[in-house]
Amino acid sequence: MWNSINNLRLLSPSIPAIVKIILFFSTWIVVWLPAAIVLAIALKWHPPQPLGNKKLPLLASLYVIVPFILWATSWVENTSFTNWGWELQPAVLMSLLRGLGLGIISLVILFGLQLSAGWIELKIGEFSSETGEKKINPWALIFSPASLLTLLLALWISSTEELIFRGCLQTILQKDYSMLITAAIASFIFAIAHLIWAAKETLPQLPGLWLMGMVLTLARIADNGSLGLAIGIHAAWIWGITTVDTEGAINPTGRAPEWITGIAAKPLAGAAGILLLLATATLLFLIQISVNQP
Repeated sequence: MWNSINNLRLLSPSIPAIVKIILFFSTWIVVWLPAAIVLAIALKWHPPQPLGNKKLPLLASLYVIVPFILWATSWVENTSFTNWGWELQPAVLMSLLRGLGLGIISLVILFGLQLSAGWIELKIGEFSSETGEKKINPWALIFSPASLLTLLLALWISSTEELIFRGCLQTILQKDYSMLITAAIASFIFAIAHLIWAAKETLPQLPGLWLMGMVLTLARIADNGSLGLAIGIHAAWIWGITTVDTEGAINPTGRAPEWITGIAAKPLAGAAGILLLLATATLLFLIQISVNQP
């Protein structure tokens, strides 16, 4: 077996990038399936039942093996995580924090504009004992224990996904394709991969997920090849949208069609969410230009 793996390493430079990607995901799925089957039995879940709150254990079991799959891939490719944009350096941490800030601000603008236009309404709040009216308290939502736990999960998920899609996959694909084609392929795989959890809900979001992947690729370029900025933006979007969704904090008012606010209240399935991504891409492009100026 060791000889076979060593031969794969020797043959790696001659293997087409797309074949390597297929091998990567095939290996990941084969390694994960035993744990997934045991978990599914323990959780008393089977397809096509909706996952509901059973999604998190299955997702965790899938992502916890990623470091081993990526380490094996880096060994076969004779490269390092550093070449994929992953470095434990203060500069990367600062980029991550800037990304978090940028992602949060973009969501505040997205929801703020829709609130101002009367397209959505806030549902989270507390009742005033004096007037009996419901008072909106977004700070209680943001700093609740559940929200902070969601932030930690968002950082884990975004770190894992960025290292896979904008790190490993993108670097491998770039050996055979241009940057634009590479970004398009990696973003397509990124979008399609989300179908595994909730195909019906994800289908209307596929264009938005693909565009999100392209924007996060641009974030890596703007950050001089580092994944810090992309991880921060991705984490902020996961945190904000998941918190709003799980808490039922925002509901459409019906004053704007679903294709604007998002089909089934999913921002990535609506024109407003797409415009948010395009605006973020424009800002990242300007950052990239300013960084490259002498």
